[in-house]
Order: sequence, then structure tokens, then C-alpha cells
Amino acid sequence: MVGVFDSGYGGLTILDEFLKLLPQYDYLYLGDNARAPYGTRSFNTVYRYTKACVRYLYEQGCQLVILACNTASAKALRTIQQRDIPGWDPRFRVLGVIRPMAEAVAGCTKTGHVGVLGTQGTVLSDSYPIEIHKLWPDLKVTQVACPMWVPLVENGEYDSPGADYFVQKYLEELLNRDPAIDTVVLGCTHYPLLMHKIVKYLPAGVRVLSQGEIVSQRLQDYLQRHGDLERRLSRGGTCRYVTTDDVDAFARHAQHFMGRPVTAACWSGEGLS
Repeated sequence: MVGVFDSGYGGLTILDEFLKLLPQYDYLYLGDNARAPYGTRSFNTVYRYTKACVRYLYEQGCQLVILACNTASAKALRTIQQRDIPGWDPRFRVLGVIRPMAEAVAGCTKTGHVGVLGTQGTVLSDSYPIEIHKLWPDLKVTQVACPMWVPLVENGEYDSPGADYFVQKYLEELLNRDPAIDTVVLGCTHYPLLMHKIVKYLPAGVRVLSQGEIVSQRLQDYLQRHGDLERRLSRGGTCRYVTTDDVDAFARHAQHFMGRPVTAACWSGEGLS
């Protein structure tokens, strides 16, 4: 299977795009909802939690795991790749969502000025500027943390007047810092649910990059280039959901992200304490 991991619900926006572009594979989604959010936790805590969840997906039969969580990608991916996977199975692969976005920005910006919107944890990690500058050192990257956006989405308030206020607030802050920005990266998987308001409060001509479409395209390309891995993936067109918290609460929230009913199983999360 292809495993998709997030600390909560946002990774469902990534999974949804996988199911549209690559529906032939079998997927297993794991949300560590009992310990979400990850954004304010330390690097070591995020690493421990992410490692345990990735290990669970591996033990369930996943040959490839996507960390559909910006915080986990920023704080845990590299350590898991270098320290843990060689001892588990060298053929096993774990990929993140930050590198694909960094690869995409240069083909979008004309001014060379890029904005990044993310959680406090993602912004403080500097992962986006670091990854972007590895590939495109001449680009100017400006970041703004949007601490109210995830609560608005998870509480079903993404269509409310309050959402308008906080979307406009953070976008104004970003553009005040750099008015030349013409490309904005949504560095959180919750943010696509606010896309209609984000576009509303951005100047005409500013392009918004959402992770689901880009990461799914990059995954398709990755599998085409790694035929040995691609051939090991099962093709039943199935999708299962697991949460570390209440399954009924997961189903209610997940429907906002997927646009359809979702049924989940519970994993008690041994090893996550």
C-alpha cells in the first residue's frame, strides 16, 4: 500500500488528490489526531511521534509513506530517512511535502519573490526557505505564520465572516513585508479549504500553489522513475482510514476535507507516549 500520514486531518487534502490522479493503488491513511497539533511541539517530540506512526504504516504493509504533514516533513523526515529506514528495510521509502513545493516555485514566479504561509512550527523551522534556496538561491522567500487558519478549518468555520477577517489579516501582513510577491505557497494541508477566501484577498495575478495537486504530480513522476518500487505497490483501488483518536469524530471532520463520508478504524498508538 501507499501510506499517507498526517498529525490530523489536513493530509486528507493530499490523499484526495492521490485518489484522483493515481486511483489504481491501495492507500492507508493514518491521522494522529490524539496528539494533534504537531506545530508547537519540539523537534524531538515530532520525530518520536512521526517515527512511531511511520513504523505502524510500514508494519501494515506500506512500501511507501508520504508525510502529508508540513511539520512532520520539516522536523522528522530527514532523521527517519537517514537513521531509521536503513534498519527497517532499505527498500522502504518515506517522502515529504516540502521538497515538491520547493521544486515547483521557480516555474511559477516571474518577479522572483515568493510568499510562504504556514503554521508557526513550519515557519520557525525555516524548511521552506532552506529547501527553496537549495534549488533556487536567487529567489526571495518571505514567510508568515497563520495560527488561526487551522482552528478555523477544523471547527468548520472556513466559510464564516471570522475566516474572512483572519485570511485578509495574514495576507496583508505577507504583502506588506514584500509587495513584489507574485507566488504564494500554502505550506499547510488545511489551507486548501480556505482557497476561495485566499484568492479573494490576494491581488490579481498572484498565483497560489496548493500542495495536493503538486505533490500528487510529483508522486506520479517519482513512481515512473522508480519502477522497482512502483511494481511492489498493490493495485486494488482501495483506501482505508485509521486514527489514534475517536473514530466518530474523525469521520465527522474528515467529511469536510474529502467531501464524502469516511469510515475509520482506531489504532491506540502504542509507542507514542
